[in-house]
Amino acid sequence: MTDDPSRRKVLKNGGVLAGATLLSGIPDGRAAQAAPRADASSPVVELPSGRLRGGIEGGLAVFKGVPYAAPPVGALRWRPAQPHPGWQGTRDATAFGPSAPQPYREGGDQVLGTHGSPPFDEDCLTLNVWTPGADNARRPVMVWIHGGGFISGSGSMPNYSGETFARDGDLVVVTINYRLGPLGYLYFGEDGANGNFWLTDQLAALRWVRDNIAAFGGDPDQITVAGQSGGALSVAALAGARPKGRPLFRRAILQSPPLGLQIPNRAESLQRTAAFLDILGAKDVAELRAVPWPRLIAATFEMFGRTGKWGYWSTPFLPVLDGVTLDRDPADLLLSGAGADIDVLIGWTREEANFAFALSEPYAAATKDQVLARARDTFGNRAAEAYTAYEEARPGARPVDVLMDLIGDDLFRMPALALAERRAARGRPVWAYQFNLPTPAHDGRLAAAHCLELPFVFNNFDKWSQAPFLAGLRPGVRDGLAATMHASWISFIRTGDPNQHPMPRWERYGRDSRTTMALDSVTAAADDLAGYWRRLRQPASS
Repeated sequence: MTDDPSRRKVLKNGGVLAGATLLSGIPDGRAAQAAPRADASSPVVELPSGRLRGGIEGGLAVFKGVPYAAPPVGALRWRPAQPHPGWQGTRDATAFGPSAPQPYREGGDQVLGTHGSPPFDEDCLTLNVWTPGADNARRPVMVWIHGGGFISGSGSMPNYSGETFARDGDLVVVTINYRLGPLGYLYFGEDGANGNFWLTDQLAALRWVRDNIAAFGGDPDQITVAGQSGGALSVAALAGARPKGRPLFRRAILQSPPLGLQIPNRAESLQRTAAFLDILGAKDVAELRAVPWPRLIAATFEMFGRTGKWGYWSTPFLPVLDGVTLDRDPADLLLSGAGADIDVLIGWTREEANFAFALSEPYAAATKDQVLARARDTFGNRAAEAYTAYEEARPGARPVDVLMDLIGDDLFRMPALALAERRAARGRPVWAYQFNLPTPAHDGRLAAAHCLELPFVFNNFDKWSQAPFLAGLRPGVRDGLAATMHASWISFIRTGDPNQHPMPRWERYGRDSRTTMALDSVTAAADDLAGYWRRLRQPASS
């Protein structure tokens, strides 16, 4: 077993996906944001829905808080996204709209810090646009979908500002808000009604981009949709959409997609909804529509307790295979139909699960017997063999170290590789990467954790100053890798190929070489980086 130089001894912790840590305190979100005064140089665009006036920031034209769907309030709570009615006159677009309602605590958590800040409000279906010019240049477009364990995040977070991509890549960048937590993911099974309200929001946003982005200097035929964690799962779920016979996007970037999640069917989702109704003492969706949203969000905390399971990443709200908006596993949508023709860049971090488990005292006390029992869920009667393999990959590993590597492989790395394998077998373009650079924060216990690649991709560390997990990274190493990754993402968005000078040659993932780019202080391409672990998961020959 020589295959994993990427495995190192690190400690680990217990929680949620991409910044969705348990937070408390839920401020109401109608507080208005002060908008800069417009002047004669402010950019103005004419859209079918009305006129927008944006602002100039860092030499870019920026339009914030642009509505792409009707406010999902009142009777539209838990209904698919509906068209926005438009507006009269000139709408100010110099201030972000409210973020989707979500748990919040000032200062956030000890890994990511905050991941979504007030104001919050149900009237949240807005997007933001950064462009080098509202002209006829027809630039490639990047649409970013934030993650957050399906319960947190926002398109207005400084972390996800489109500034660097727009400026460095001559791109038009769009970030979006969509419904989260109980407002986006509860399923009620009403006759003829669908679930996945979050997905209907994202589809509405993509249709808006397709129909309007030319006015912002973008090319509707050159759209890349990118996302991380829950946002990356969204990218896959959107891949099958082909309204009016046209695909909504041409390329996809999936950063740490949790493709190992078991997406519940309708009956399983209704069980979760029943638990939520019980928490609030409501008998049906009609009663829930009368509950103020802060009470809905507060119930999220008890949902963690009711849905959590030892040794698994906590996700109290999940998509649903409702047979209407989503009829199969999201990964499958990138293999056939409209999704088969999409160029794909996919990857993961080396120690994904350290994000949620490395700093957890209860998990630090895990025993070998507990981890073996969890391993049986994945490996059956080969659990002891698998435990030994993971243990040997980290000399001196504790049971929690084995557990974290197992969870990371179950949820992220192995299903991402399986998707790459299946696309390669069909001759469909796919590039793969593994982010290896560890952070020294928290005495190195986080290593190359979930979310750590994000500031490297955006190359905007100044926007992440409040993120504890970046503490101690050496600027020389940090900035060099960030420049490399940022340029590769731009190249992929512009051309469908992540190669750029002076990066080592990055070949497509193929069934022969299985090339994976190892992103570290020294970046290099590796063949079949996870070959041992891939083979370990294959059924034993009879």
